[in-house]
Amino acid sequence: MSKALLIALREYVENLRTKTFWIGILSFPVILVLAVALPAWLERAKAPRRYAVLDRSGWLAPAVQAQADAEDLVLIFQVAVERSQAGDVDLATLPPALRRVAPALATLKEDQLRVLAHHVVGGSGDPTGTTVPPEIDRILQEAGPDLRAWWQGLTPKEAGRLYRGLARSRFVWVEVPRTAGDPVEALNRMVREGDLFAYFIIGPDPLPDCRDCRYVSKNLTDTDLYDWFTEQTTRVLQARRLADRRIDEAVLQWLQAPARFEKVRVTAAGEAVRAGMTDTLRQWVPVAFVYLLWISVVTSAQLLLTNTIEEKSSRVVEVLLSSVSPEQLMTGKVLGSALSGLTMVGAWVASLVGLGWVAVSRLGGGLDVGLVQAAVGVAYLGPFLVYFLLGYLLYAALLGGLGSVCDSLREAQNLLQPVFFFLIVPLLVMVPIARDPDGALARILSYIPPYTPFVMMNRVAGDVPLWESITTGGLLVLSVAAAFWAAARVFRVGVLMTGQPPRLREIYRLIRSAGG
Repeated sequence: MSKALLIALREYVENLRTKTFWIGILSFPVILVLAVALPAWLERAKAPRRYAVLDRSGWLAPAVQAQADAEDLVLIFQVAVERSQAGDVDLATLPPALRRVAPALATLKEDQLRVLAHHVVGGSGDPTGTTVPPEIDRILQEAGPDLRAWWQGLTPKEAGRLYRGLARSRFVWVEVPRTAGDPVEALNRMVREGDLFAYFIIGPDPLPDCRDCRYVSKNLTDTDLYDWFTEQTTRVLQARRLADRRIDEAVLQWLQAPARFEKVRVTAAGEAVRAGMTDTLRQWVPVAFVYLLWISVVTSAQLLLTNTIEEKSSRVVEVLLSSVSPEQLMTGKVLGSALSGLTMVGAWVASLVGLGWVAVSRLGGGLDVGLVQAAVGVAYLGPFLVYFLLGYLLYAALLGGLGSVCDSLREAQNLLQPVFFFLIVPLLVMVPIARDPDGALARILSYIPPYTPFVMMNRVAGDVPLWESITTGGLLVLSVAAAFWAAARVFRVGVLMTGQPPRLREIYRLIRSAGG
């Protein structure tokens, strides 16, 4: 056993010296950061979409602009309230006009903030038609002119600094050029030359329907502007139609209110507890771990395969076999690659935990802290490490035995196809199993050893019976032992074979002859 440990230590050190090993360690956190930060950075780097509105109704475009401005201002008011409650340091980051009214805004409800916003932007004021509450009138008297002046001079860049989701930071309204000819021709030219991203045409009577409304752009794949403007227009038209029909908006909302059922989750102890969005999202967390498990097992097992073939083709294995037995050589190589894989996975898990806690501490206001803590908790990390070790040992035995009978990677590719067939299936069933972790598909695949590590990891979020975990785990351990027994016999004979690439029938014959 001491010789096998020396082989394992040598294999581990050799792997640590390779550049690909460190690239594999560093690539995961880099990819993880890029996957989270790059989309947000690209969204911020995108230039605001310039658009124009050719309004033939004479009233809809100003109403839509006021509606959109009021929604933006409500979000800004909420940001001001959050920063005022956070302390003086965060309050100092607000513009003077907002800093002055932030304490008063904290006393208002959301519907009152909306009424105040309509008054500031010059819209319809109180959309419900009721009188302005005294607390709102007091704010308008004291700071109304300053707020209006600040809002009118707010640039898209300054709006984005206050809150990234503001429409003013993403879309810029451009006046329709005054020309002697047809304004549509001028707008088409501006779109063609890139001065406008798109423009809208509103028909003369959009209240019954928008039959004469048009959206014109060169880029029809980016629908952010279209979706946003359509949503704002729909709200304005709905409010006007309700007013014309003298229908109370509160009554309409009551008529259209959907039926909602409270979600309750039954725990393993049989207790019924109220379920929230976090409980739903937690069921999808294992999917990410399954994918990480798949990458870890494939990377580590292929590392063993590559090293075995390289040493065999360079005749290094013959030198090693002069001092150790084939079984000791194979055991040492498997253990060494396992240590390398654990080091790589440990670095990945550490980076995942570190990034998770950084996300909670720096962006906790926009994240579900409980979900992040669950993702990096022992409930998932513990099973992940156990199933990684068992899954690696199973596939390492298979690939180690195959690598011993091959002289080059090209020869190994034909023999690897059945192995990779088993490795593709867990990726294909990740989502179905996450949706139904206790279904027939999940239960059946749990008892197939090549699938057990991935499927059981996928079912961790569910209430898997203890007896089922023990049974599938025991079956997986027995399969690992059987795989090592077969791989050791192939390795004993195949590691010294040279010449024609072997077939599966020949490998089976080697196992039987070596076993006999």
